[in-house]
Amino acid sequence: MSEKKDYLKSPDLLPIPHSEKNISAAGFGFIWVGMAVVLAAFAIGGNGVQSLSLGWVVLATVIACVVLGFLMTMTGDIGVEHGISFPVYMRAPFGTIGTHIPSVVRGFVASCWFGLNTYFGATAMNAIFTTLFDFDNWFICFLIFAVLQLVNTAMGIKSIERFADLAAPVIILISGWMYFTLSDQAVAKGRDVWSWIESPVTGGAAATAFVVVIMANMGFWGTLTADMPTLSRYIKAPKNEKNWFKRNKGQIIGNIITYPITQTFMVIIGAVSYMAVSNYDPVVAVQGSASGIALGVLLIMIVFAQWSTNTTANVIPAATIFSNVMGPKMPFWAGVVVAGVIGIVVQPWSLFGIIIEVLLIIGGILASIVGILVADYYFLRKRRVNVKELYESEGQYKYLNGVNWAGIISWVIGGIGATIFSNYSFIIGLFLGGASYYILAKYWWFKRYEQAEIMDPSDEKYLGISVGRDWKIEKGTELEEEMVFPATTGKENV
Repeated sequence: MSEKKDYLKSPDLLPIPHSEKNISAAGFGFIWVGMAVVLAAFAIGGNGVQSLSLGWVVLATVIACVVLGFLMTMTGDIGVEHGISFPVYMRAPFGTIGTHIPSVVRGFVASCWFGLNTYFGATAMNAIFTTLFDFDNWFICFLIFAVLQLVNTAMGIKSIERFADLAAPVIILISGWMYFTLSDQAVAKGRDVWSWIESPVTGGAAATAFVVVIMANMGFWGTLTADMPTLSRYIKAPKNEKNWFKRNKGQIIGNIITYPITQTFMVIIGAVSYMAVSNYDPVVAVQGSASGIALGVLLIMIVFAQWSTNTTANVIPAATIFSNVMGPKMPFWAGVVVAGVIGIVVQPWSLFGIIIEVLLIIGGILASIVGILVADYYFLRKRRVNVKELYESEGQYKYLNGVNWAGIISWVIGGIGATIFSNYSFIIGLFLGGASYYILAKYWWFKRYEQAEIMDPSDEKYLGISVGRDWKIEKGTELEEEMVFPATTGKENV
């Protein structure tokens, strides 16, 4: 097979077989504990209590996280069922070439988040060095921290899980200590953490503030919701399990239980930090409330948290996307380097002041992709995917010169709607993108370009792990499907 036809078959983008799904439910939960401790979560809490009481901020956060966690699990089923990543599946709703447009946007955003979280962790690292060695240079710390994270990511998903197993218990214990310490500081200033509001609002303004907290939470993790398959393809799942909830048990524990609990707690810490020192940045708050060993331990927790977040939620998705764009010429480790370079070049230290506004707009634009994925995977293909053709440049998903215009147009519609109605960006983008795609694809595009799995919705041909199949693709050869049926002990090729 020619190199041109092989560019879709980068080894790092091939389906993950059942035997290589090595993240347990507990491991995924620990990954979430580390991922949720980031500046944006603290910022949401600090901004929220400027207009609402902490109880309302918590309620808005829980609503957002549970809804988003369910959406993550829905898109993540693509990875669990078929073992394929976000940019590979995007070839179905966007085309083998069209996938690069929205994917690169997501990759760039993930790289920016990498830079932002690295800067946040570097400030904590710099504070440690200043305290212990009288060394004060945050930029050197930034570069060192960036390299450490990139090397960890390049070593693979199992290395990342091992780090999360180490970091999560430390983060949980220190976060609890941080909450009680900052709460005491707030009370000492006469501010009851559950009733104090800096500038109370009522009526329509209160409703708007409540919705902004919901949308900010959704906008923040909406980026990961789109490309959850890139991570979920490594989560352990039972073969021959057609029950959606049982098959996605590992995802559910992480996305719908651990994530909402951890995210809500981080929002609370950001809120009490703001009440205590008028700054939601816990690095600033901690430096004002602790000293000596206690300060060092707390700052180490901040470093661990950013490390855990970045490797899983930002560098892996970005590197996978860049590898998809360049094909076999850019292996995963090279994609990791590209993500790191972008994260440094954008000068993330200049993004702090606009973080909530950016979350709302970007979250809405990427929510449009989530809507398109859900409409394509569940409502049109009904979870059946002609995986073989996803790796063929001249196959079913070539569409018109490699582009599915139903997907591109729908993404633009959803993105514009989300930008115009920025306070409701995620919901607007989600529904506009999904509804537009369903209508355009079903009644226009797929009339012109028939889809095999829609024309013949066969379980045996187009489902993956739920019928015991491991999709296997060898570079330069035809795809092989390995299937193990419940009633047999051997293997059959179909």
